[in-house]
Amino acid sequence: MAHTVRIWDLPTRLFHWCLVIAIPGLLLTANIGGNAMVWHFRLGYCVLTLLMFRLVWGFVGGRWSRFTAFACSPTRLLHYLRTGGASHDNVGHSPLGALSVFALLGVLLAQVGTGLFSDDEIAFSGPLTRWVSSAVVEQATRYHADIGQYLLLGLIGLHLLAILFYVLIRRQTLVRPMIGGDKQLPSAAPSARDDRVTRLAAGALLALCAAASWWVSGLGAL
Repeated sequence: MAHTVRIWDLPTRLFHWCLVIAIPGLLLTANIGGNAMVWHFRLGYCVLTLLMFRLVWGFVGGRWSRFTAFACSPTRLLHYLRTGGASHDNVGHSPLGALSVFALLGVLLAQVGTGLFSDDEIAFSGPLTRWVSSAVVEQATRYHADIGQYLLLGLIGLHLLAILFYVLIRRQTLVRPMIGGDKQLPSAAPSARDDRVTRLAAGALLALCAAASWWVSGLGAL
């Protein structure tokens, strides 16, 4: 008998799909350049807001959105790769999925962070460039425009391949639960809290993160 369990709370789902929209926009505007860089910066501040939100939500959010729910040891990861893991390994993020999440968050933080210190030496510069040396700006710009961009593209590619692997080989859909929040499981599992109070708290947290991002954006004008 299948059990329907709420795995992904609404704030986590909105975070995920907002990133899905924002990241291609960032890559597109970066490669177009010119006036499109205005939108590149705006999207960058949106992603900064989302990342700050997710880092906090990883400690106070729904059960399966918390980092403690899917962080795993190297031993557990190796066991999962060898055997496919136990049923509880696939309730939320699997050990392999957890590794992907942490890698994406780390690369995105590095990409957004270096963007704040980048300067295209034409018309646009990050709000924090004035606070560091020219050498730091040069290194941040090089990483942001080159290394970081390719790392991000590589991880996105691996993420998409993993989704295809789970759909075609393991016959598990990862997209539907991230849309509706519920997952069909072979055995019962605790549900993530996803009520009105949780969503209001997430909205308040997002507003605080947006305010912090807006404050950072104005540091260049001080």
